[in-house]
Amino acid sequence: MGDPRDWIGREERVRDALGVPLAHRWLATLDLPQRDEGAMPQGIHWCLGVPEVPGARIGPDGHPLRDGAPDAFLPPIAAPRRMWAGSALSFLRPLAIGAEVARTSRIEAIEEKIGGSGRLTFVTLHHETAADGQPAVIERQTLVYRDAPPPGTPPAPPPPGDARFDGAAWDLVERLVPDLPLLFRYSALTFNTHRIHYDTDYVRGVENYRGPVVHGPLMATLLLQLAARAFGDNALQRFSFRGLSPAVADEELVFGLRGPADAIELGVFAADGRAIMRADAGC
Repeated sequence: MGDPRDWIGREERVRDALGVPLAHRWLATLDLPQRDEGAMPQGIHWCLGVPEVPGARIGPDGHPLRDGAPDAFLPPIAAPRRMWAGSALSFLRPLAIGAEVARTSRIEAIEEKIGGSGRLTFVTLHHETAADGQPAVIERQTLVYRDAPPPGTPPAPPPPGDARFDGAAWDLVERLVPDLPLLFRYSALTFNTHRIHYDTDYVRGVENYRGPVVHGPLMATLLLQLAARAFGDNALQRFSFRGLSPAVADEELVFGLRGPADAIELGVFAADGRAIMRADAGC
């Protein structure tokens, strides 16, 4: 399949349009007021320029095959488990309904490490999204590939404990139980057929999770909405998040925010306080 490091520097360019139907579906998924024009809230860019891969090019997990094909963007990494570890974003201008959107993506780095779960391959992607020819969002995204867990490994994440999340130290706290319809809708918005988000038998029998896994960018989008309620729509100029532990469907999540506009701290937690995602932002 070739050396994955040969893919460093490879680029992909995609075009899309932020039309009213997509805007309506995204807003409905997040229970936000409908609109037919104007700037959309931050996070909509993750639903644009999605990989339109034919069914014959989809792997067993629902992601595009990584077989080293000449037209493939992502490198031929054999490890079967893929995770979106985190992203660092700069918001330069809002994306408005009706905008013509273009994104250029480049593989910036590929690095192997040994972690507690074995060999890990980190792939760093640099995305530049423009709207109507003007720069709008710059994102550095980190993907992690790893081997399947050894037989007998307890399912992740651990069952909820007896402790409870303490929101006293946070300025704003909201709670949500992400159910399967929410996960299905977000998968549809992002054209994401990864079975980890909807196929319970696959999730438990192959991926070794306790239940369908909540999308990282969905939780990041919900954090962006929390920041919008605190500071206003499209107020953030920067936003970074890092996944710490998986979240599964039908279990309560707690979203927290604290700090001033120039040094915002955000987090997603399980009901028992287990940290799921950390984020920081600034206006």
